[in-house]
Amino acid sequence: MPLAESNKFVYDTSDSTGAPLTTHQWYDGTPHPWEFKRVWHLEPSLTDAEAVYAGVEDAALFLSTDGAANWNELAALRGHGTGSQWTPGAGGMCLHTILLDKSDPQRIYVAISAAGAFRSDDGGKSWRSITKGLSSLYIPDPTAEIGHCVHRIAMHPTRPEVLYMQKHWDVMRSDNHGDLWHEVSGNLPSDFGFPIAVHAHEPETIYVVPIKSDSEHYPPEGKLRVYRSRAGGDEWEALTNGLPQKDCYVNVLRDAMAVDTLDECGIYFGTSGGQIYCSPDSGDSWSAIAQNLPPVLSVEVQTLD
Repeated sequence: MPLAESNKFVYDTSDSTGAPLTTHQWYDGTPHPWEFKRVWHLEPSLTDAEAVYAGVEDAALFLSTDGAANWNELAALRGHGTGSQWTPGAGGMCLHTILLDKSDPQRIYVAISAAGAFRSDDGGKSWRSITKGLSSLYIPDPTAEIGHCVHRIAMHPTRPEVLYMQKHWDVMRSDNHGDLWHEVSGNLPSDFGFPIAVHAHEPETIYVVPIKSDSEHYPPEGKLRVYRSRAGGDEWEALTNGLPQKDCYVNVLRDAMAVDTLDECGIYFGTSGGQIYCSPDSGDSWSAIAQNLPPVLSVEVQTLD
């Protein structure tokens, strides 16, 4: 692929892999040229210290095998048969989630707002959409193959066949690598939100942060609550100990929640109000470990031995 200049991302326009895909659909339905705007997510390889993946806007997946000195587009993703029909979400057409399967180094998952979710089983050479079971009332065909605004996907390393998804509306689960999804929103006060995370040691324990609606980006009733399910969805409990329970009008964005790998499993999240909260006991209690920051876009955790 004759793609990347040093330290730059360049879309693949070669005849063999990039062309003839030169446009995607714009908000008004007209064709729009692909263009590079920003990097949304970096995901290091599980097997190669020099390899790292990057998800960018407009939605594309890049790979560097030399420690980020040079980048090559995995162009088969945009070359998926539906690529010319992809449309941006409210925040742009961003590839924001990259999941690598520890049990199969050839398997990659990505999520794109607002195209949907895709899986490769051959290291990015080919892709298939994994949206069966999703339903989105805000698109002309609610069960279409593409057009679903997926906010985040999470996976536990010991059960990589089980995926969890926070969609624009609905919390979803797949037990077969994304081949089929079913809703597990259950008793949540709102099934709109951005992040979703899985406990480090309990693959059936998951966390979400419900937001009132897609037009009002703050917790229901102004009460900041993380919700935990110990059953992989459907049955949820509100975690409130140490979190503000009145007049709290902040948002928690898709990359702003993370977990550590300590025995008790710490949970961390940041808010648009500049706070970072930590629970050292799997969500049972919380405290603010940073305040008065700019809006927190991303939280990453590293555990040192």
